[in-house]
Amino acid sequence: MNAHHAHPPGGTGGPDPSTPARAEDRPARLSVGVVGAGRVGPALAAALRLAGHRPVAASGVSDASRRRAAELLPGVPLVDPAEVLARSELVLLTVPDDALPDLVSGLAQTGAVRPGQLVVHTSGRFGTSVLEPALRAGALPLALHPVMTFTGTPVDVQRLAGCAFGVTAPEELRLAAEALVIEMGGEPEWVTEEARPLYHAALAIGANHLVTLVNQSMDLLRATGVQAPDRMLGPLLGAALDNALRSGDAALTGPVARGDAGTVAAHVAELRRRAPETVAAYLAMARATADRALAHGLLKPEPAEALLDVLAAADTPRGTRPDDRPSDGPRDSDGDGDGEADA
Repeated sequence: MNAHHAHPPGGTGGPDPSTPARAEDRPARLSVGVVGAGRVGPALAAALRLAGHRPVAASGVSDASRRRAAELLPGVPLVDPAEVLARSELVLLTVPDDALPDLVSGLAQTGAVRPGQLVVHTSGRFGTSVLEPALRAGALPLALHPVMTFTGTPVDVQRLAGCAFGVTAPEELRLAAEALVIEMGGEPEWVTEEARPLYHAALAIGANHLVTLVNQSMDLLRATGVQAPDRMLGPLLGAALDNALRSGDAALTGPVARGDAGTVAAHVAELRRRAPETVAAYLAMARATADRALAHGLLKPEPAEALLDVLAAADTPRGTRPDDRPSDGPRDSDGDGDGEADA
């Protein structure tokens, strides 16, 4: 693979007026195809259209995919994946992570991949090694992962402004990859091939698990009779997020960080009674919070010991602690024994 196959597409700098313009120096406008019209692909193709590229084909079978394509890529025909590649100079593979390896190998085996074709996937988990079959067919492989949650609506295109992209590419294609990200309004962040799984795990902890925690909190507030838990939590969570991003572990607050073991014990008891499905997450996050608060010096050793005793006791299945009395019959597995492995 030679670097001269792919000139960085687009670009913001104008030509030097003292130098005659050459064809190879002009920003390339590419025909763009999307394989997998989920929430991500149509938004990225729409952003590339705003930069002057030409979306020419997309694939999608579900009604939702067809609606998204019609809204974000009006006039772009829906065809099968092989036909998308046949029409496109730049192909966006925007399918679920687990489907990506088989898709790439299948397209390469059928001869759909052309030499010199830019083949881009948007998976956070993978770098460019998953595109090896396409590389062997002569394609130019890029991994461009937008660090953003997508809704499948036009607002996604606006949210790409300033969005970070995890970029992995062969060194000779690095400028091309970064130029594409910039044209979509994003900010490229280089991620090495071996770092991709850890990079993606970090994002999942921060974003995906946040949604789960917020919705658990709203469910519990509704159970107390709060009519608008979103309005109650909005200012609190906004401030907590801002403080965490600005101050790191110094932003830790609450009963765990203070070492209020009695309060934590009361929380666990009430959650067991009212919402046992939340206990495992509460204990896991309380333990992680205690560890960080201890390491940062916010939580002192003596209250930490009492707190950790509460967490350990809460993590022990009933009937196994020394002060438990034998049961008259078998206990059901109602979540009382949830531990770290389950969280």
